[in-house]
Amino acid sequence: MSKHNTPSRALVVAAFAALYIIWGSTYLAIMLGIKTIPPFLLAGVRFLLAGLLLYGWCRSKGEPNPDLGSIRKISFSGVLLLFIGNSGLVWAEQYLPSGFAAIIIAATPLWFVILDKQQWDFHFTNKQIILGLLIGFAGIVSLFAGKGHFDFSGDSHKLIAFFVLVVGSISWATGSLYAKYAKINASTSMKAAIQMIAAGAVSMLVSVFSGETSGFHWQQVSTESMLAVLYLVSFGSLIGYMSFIFLMSVRPPSLVGTYAYVNPVVAVFLGWLILHEPIGLRELIALVIIIVGVVIVNFSKDRSKV
Repeated sequence: MSKHNTPSRALVVAAFAALYIIWGSTYLAIMLGIKTIPPFLLAGVRFLLAGLLLYGWCRSKGEPNPDLGSIRKISFSGVLLLFIGNSGLVWAEQYLPSGFAAIIIAATPLWFVILDKQQWDFHFTNKQIILGLLIGFAGIVSLFAGKGHFDFSGDSHKLIAFFVLVVGSISWATGSLYAKYAKINASTSMKAAIQMIAAGAVSMLVSVFSGETSGFHWQQVSTESMLAVLYLVSFGSLIGYMSFIFLMSVRPPSLVGTYAYVNPVVAVFLGWLILHEPIGLRELIALVIIIVGVVIVNFSKDRSKV
């Protein structure tokens, strides 16, 4: 990357701040949104609206449409990232507290390490990275230890939601790496727009065919939920997701993935403060364990570059 094309430090810092703080607050916004809006409909409206707004902005600046091959690749990554990864999160928050969902998503950077095939030779010969992976996943397992508020026994929806979150975090890492390494002829903003449009369209289709829209009327949506949607569109998607796509193009995926161990801290705090979600010692310990594992992994990767 030439000096002329190197992003300013201030821009990179601002983008990381958006990922750390804004994305941490989206867990709360999702929980408020699904109070009166079905989950896949909420996700579909969010991504379609944000994607179309961003696409219109790109075209108004004179940006050309990508070629069909690039559109297919961008759309595929968008479905992995935003439909499976994020719409799955929205669905899961029907059954799990937002703070608990954020703790599971905190393991996403570990999936980056496991799935980044181009770095396998380094990742799986580094004892500290392997140690970090084992610690991080031990944190997830610890959520099942003992009995407490998040006991899944007798509630199949909670257990299914847990696995949906795990699959979603794997899909997010997969889509991120695919978008990182695939040869795509499009600007960062155009890629983000097409990804959101693709994910929004799929979410809307799932909403219709799953019966969410049957009998649903927008008049029944509360002001609280409507404000949550507007926040998710403007801050969560247009600002937050654009920051993510930008950082993935200028910084290592493992470094960008560090947002996942700041987001749950923000999410747990906001869930406790605003939604009065109970958070026990077991969940806090699990969060600390996961974060320790992720920090060890990222510290090892960064130190290798010195």
